[in-house]
Order: sequence, then C-alpha cells, then structure tokens
Amino acid sequence: SDRPTAEPLLRKWVSWARRCRLTPFKKLGATIRDHLTGILRHFDTGLSNGQVEAFNAQIQAAKARAKGYRTDANLIAISYLLCAKLRHLPRHPWLHAPHQT
Repeated sequence: SDRPTAEPLLRKWVSWARRCRLTPFKKLGATIRDHLTGILRHFDTGLSNGQVEAFNAQIQAAKARAKGYRTDANLIAISYLLCAKLRHLPRHPWLHAPHQT
C-alpha cells in the first residue's frame, strides 16, 4: 500500500524469480527489475496508466471489428467516437422515433 512496504517485497520477489527454474518467471523478474523505479514511483504519485490501456483496448477492438480502416484519419475519428464519451452527438438516425399521434 506504500513505497516503504512495497520496495523490499518487490526486491525479494525479483530475487526469488531470478533463482526460479521457470523461464517465464525469470523473464517477468527481469522485466520488473528493469522497471522497478517506475513501479515504485506509482506509490509516490498514485498515478496509473489504466485508463490509457482501456482506451487502447477499445481502439484495438474497433480495428479488429473493422478489419482495417481505409485511412489513418478514419481510425482517429472512430477512436474519438469510442473513447471521448462525446455527449453532443445527434441521435442514431436509424433508431425508430417515438410514435406521434
């Protein structure tokens, strides 16, 4: 929950991972060791890139659904539509309007 608690625990885990026989754990330990400063900085600032990762996932899903966009400008426009949470857009033109009597 704070840097003084997290730092020795992370260093201990990285030390264990380096001695581990499982290659994926060795790779993960090396990655954590290489990025340890940034990881620990999170405890100082409270910042996270979670929202950026969520936007990226939405954009990647849109790219997969469309199987590519004709131009970069089209991808950028779709990205804004998906991620910007725009509130001033008109109603969907194909939705049925309420019946007026």
